[in-house]
Amino acid sequence: MSKIRAAILGASGYTGADLVRLALTHPEIEITALAAGSKAGQSMAAIWPHFTPYALPPLTAAEAVDFAAVDVVFGCLPHAASARLLGTINEATIIDLSADFRLRDAATYAEWYGGEHPAPHLLESAVYGLTEFARSELPGAQLIACPGCYPTAVLLALTPLLESGLIGAERITINALSGVSGSGRGLKEANLFAEVAEAVHPYGLGHHRHMPEIEQQLALAAGAPVTISFTPHLVPINRGELVTCIVELAEGQTHLSLRAALADRYAHEPFVHLLPEGQAPATRMVRGSNHAVVNAFADRIPGRAIVAAAIDNLVKGSSGQAIQNMNVALGLPETMGLEAAPLFP
Repeated sequence: MSKIRAAILGASGYTGADLVRLALTHPEIEITALAAGSKAGQSMAAIWPHFTPYALPPLTAAEAVDFAAVDVVFGCLPHAASARLLGTINEATIIDLSADFRLRDAATYAEWYGGEHPAPHLLESAVYGLTEFARSELPGAQLIACPGCYPTAVLLALTPLLESGLIGAERITINALSGVSGSGRGLKEANLFAEVAEAVHPYGLGHHRHMPEIEQQLALAAGAPVTISFTPHLVPINRGELVTCIVELAEGQTHLSLRAALADRYAHEPFVHLLPEGQAPATRMVRGSNHAVVNAFADRIPGRAIVAAAIDNLVKGSSGQAIQNMNVALGLPETMGLEAAPLFP
């Protein structure tokens, strides 16, 4: 059989470039089109020198891609721009890495993203692609919305616990840390080396755009509304993400029952791993890979526990999860092209 012809839109950004990196080693993907806005007309090697050894298509404008000649489109475009373009494609499977199809409610999208949704008629049909919890919906899906990086880590940590009724839905406090690549490749004063190095700072205090996405999915798991306190922090590393979630235990539960639930849920998962008792997740355990590590700990305050998770924001939190979704959607082995072990040191 012929290979899967893939177009990657937004290939000049961090997530797009990491998607190219992963796709190059995927035995069933042929990269047939690469698109970028201001970089159109250039080669990938000119923008990303680590691609020098590889024969890749030149970058073109996204609108110039012949979507009838591809089987899958990976959208790594900014929000709004992504939906405007992807909403016009009918020929290929669409895997969107932007925020445009993650929220089910167009009014919520408008509130948090500052404008009306460009393609609200597609929101209901989009599959929310947290692969471990979406396998039954992914095969044959035409539009797949990849979760955000913070939501991926939080949902992997908490979804099994809410589904089992082991923790309360009323008070969940999440502290999250992300590497600088999580804010994109665009030039920002706050991301200059002198601003980031030797410093950690919170941002999006009380109003980060991933909050409604996290609450939407946790509410589905809990079967009841969920309101979270969520504080992200920028840390001086290139890639990696860590979340620590403080939760209220249901009557009679302990951190050990949380660990048991996580162990049961992820026992046969290829990419999500419960760490041994007492071992804290760390970004170095997953760097450069599609793996995630989770664990639960006792809190000194009675009735509470701490659940932590770590992922690579560009792989499991973005491009790797996109390929994982593609594999399931198109009937390929789920781990294909994603078998690489974490990079350490």
